[in-house]
Amino acid sequence: MRLTDLRSPEGSKRKRRRVARGGKLGKTATRGANGQNSRSGPGKGPAFEGGQTPWYKRLPKFRGFNNIFKEEFQIVTLSDLDGITEFDEITPETLYAVGIIKTPDKPVKVLANGQLRKKLNVKVSKFSENARKAIEAAGGKAEVI
Repeated sequence: MRLTDLRSPEGSKRKRRRVARGGKLGKTATRGANGQNSRSGPGKGPAFEGGQTPWYKRLPKFRGFNNIFKEEFQIVTLSDLDGITEFDEITPETLYAVGIIKTPDKPVKVLANGQLRKKLNVKVSKFSENARKAIEAAGGKAEVI
């Protein structure tokens, strides 16, 4: 016996049903009379809920969250302070006068970027720990107002 000698048993294979080709299964082609499912094409997508507003449209639009208590600091670095020559005492007003910050009304924080080579008395809202150490190491004072 060879592989080419193998045959399916009599009656085990059926002809494919050819719908919409005239004859017994013509006309509506087993799809029913009318309606969405009798038409050709993909129909409605998987999110279609029969005309009901879909779940993705019923969800609220996410617009984020604004914390009304958040304090935004104006950032000043040690290298900015080192560039100031005309003042020995640094306050938000003097920083505004020099043009380092945009407004004297908002709080100011000093960060330790760069080096401070001169003695300054700095009075602002907040200091980073390293900035405070650098100001005091240069012989100045770091005061929180």
